[in-house]
Amino acid sequence: MARRAPESEIFNAAYYRRYYGDRRTRVHGATEVARLCTAVTSLLDWWQFPIDTVLDVGAGVGVWRDWFSKRRPKTKYRSIEISRYACETYGHELRDIARWRDPAAYDLVVCQGVLPYLDDEQAERAIDNLGAMTGGFLYLEAITKKDLRNVVDDVKTDIEVYARTGVWYRKRLERHYMSVGCGLWAKKGTPVLFYELERIC
Repeated sequence: MARRAPESEIFNAAYYRRYYGDRRTRVHGATEVARLCTAVTSLLDWWQFPIDTVLDVGAGVGVWRDWFSKRRPKTKYRSIEISRYACETYGHELRDIARWRDPAAYDLVVCQGVLPYLDDEQAERAIDNLGAMTGGFLYLEAITKKDLRNVVDDVKTDIEVYARTGVWYRKRLERHYMSVGCGLWAKKGTPVLFYELERIC
């Protein structure tokens, strides 16, 4: 799929109004994402893995930031975005995950709905950058070809994305991680003992 304009221009005020602001056309709001935040952090708590630092990649309207600010104010949270509009409106750092890599490693990296907007080369570089910056766990949401056919609501979901298979993503993610389910990926070497059936690969 050929993008009509750079991502920094596509993710403008109109985009955010449609997919985040308008209740009629958004998939999730702050309440639903707060439940996701609770679920992800609760699993890491269950595995007794501390969450002292968080990197939110493609932070959008800042729902994860708001949750951490309210629920875990001692956690050092950092958010990046490629959208100039989102950075100016919601206070994120302007960064391109396909090109940027912080030398620091974060206990939890969140990458929700970012990779499908990148072409294959960009997405592969982004996954390698995510892997380098993950010190413990990655929470990843990336819709696949199968999801586009069977799961997503094409009215409430932006389907102008690069449709790739789950196998494509797994092959590249497994260089850095092992899947522990529900979008959570544990960095290889993370000092957590998982039961055999907790691991997907």
